[in-house]
Amino acid sequence: MSKPICTVLGILDDGWAGLNDAARHGLQSAGLIVGAGRTLALVQPHLPQSAALRDMDGALGQVPGWIQAAAADGLHTVVLATGDPLCHGMASYLVGKLGAEAVAVQPALSTLQLAFARFQRPWQDYRIASCHNADAGEWQAGATPDNGLYKLIRAIAEYPKVAAFTSPDNNPARLARALWTAGYDDEVRLSVAAKLALPDEQLFPDLTLEQAAAMTFPDPNVVLVERRVADPRAIFGFDDLDFVQRQPEKGLITKLEARALSLAKLGLKPDSVVWDIGAGSGSVGLEASRLCRHGHVYAIEKNEGDAANAWENALRFQATNYTLRHGKAPEGLDAWPDPDAVFVGGSGGELAGLIDLILTRLKPNGRLVMNFVTLENLATATTALNAAVEKFGVAWDVTQLQASRSQPILDMHRMAAQNPIWIVSAKKN
Repeated sequence: MSKPICTVLGILDDGWAGLNDAARHGLQSAGLIVGAGRTLALVQPHLPQSAALRDMDGALGQVPGWIQAAAADGLHTVVLATGDPLCHGMASYLVGKLGAEAVAVQPALSTLQLAFARFQRPWQDYRIASCHNADAGEWQAGATPDNGLYKLIRAIAEYPKVAAFTSPDNNPARLARALWTAGYDDEVRLSVAAKLALPDEQLFPDLTLEQAAAMTFPDPNVVLVERRVADPRAIFGFDDLDFVQRQPEKGLITKLEARALSLAKLGLKPDSVVWDIGAGSGSVGLEASRLCRHGHVYAIEKNEGDAANAWENALRFQATNYTLRHGKAPEGLDAWPDPDAVFVGGSGGELAGLIDLILTRLKPNGRLVMNFVTLENLATATTALNAAVEKFGVAWDVTQLQASRSQPILDMHRMAAQNPIWIVSAKKN
């Protein structure tokens, strides 16, 4: 086995005092020491004047090259990282660039471990996440996966307890405002630990979102997010009346029975990217967002009132992996990522061209599901799919669904028939 050319050394804000003898010796004998400016300042007074230091602030991509250049000159590099470098730290990045044999890791306590100890929380109960990255800006409803807060917000949606690394920009106050925007309220508490291992360490336990959103916290800090009331709702299978709809006439909504079958036909996976075209009140897309907890749903609706209702439903469902735009397809679809599954609830008279566009963009083995209540649209869809069999390798089928629901009549019940619906499903082979 080859000898490592660099050591990634964990260090806390107590600096030199918190390092053991081996770590101190490694720093004093290193040919090159790399770290963020703030971290380098913690150790510089204890290093020989001849020590070569390089500040990696804004230059992370250059670090592997610095290490390799030092190794070519016969020098060993020590890279300073906060806490445990393998817990949302840079050690995994360097291993990926240089290879495991080239990198040794000497961890310190993670700042999250210290926070768990300060707040007396058992850390095995928590999901660890991070928003320690570039300034993400304030969270907006419908944010997409490229937002710097997205992974953390989605972790909070899935897990009742989350521990998070923050940054000066993506701080606990911003996180609290993001959760408020996403539909959370008093069921969530934040506990913030700031300036850990320093004489002026501060702890802020059990803050409400309203309290945390208005505070300024010392840097650096970490946060524990606890959702104290579990979501009592099912993953899917919601009653039609659970969704806000246009009144007094009901707005566009795919009824429960058709919705359940359509979702089954979509063949969804936890990380599926889903398009919902003609979203109506959002029922199909929002239930898909719950099934695709690691994926994302992109929806479009041309009716302004229905789009507004879909946004309100997204807030009710705390659907932070759901993006809706008010518009008419195919306008704007070119900005969406290629889908694993597409649901068409309404086409705005553009059905044939829309089917061709969808099949062009659909990933291999992707699914297209369409709902129709008119013979004319059914004929247009099947004609378009027949033409697509050879072009796209499509296999398709049609299911006619007609459901009846019980209704009271005097002291008895009768069955009231709903309109029949055709569910057309296609798979791109």
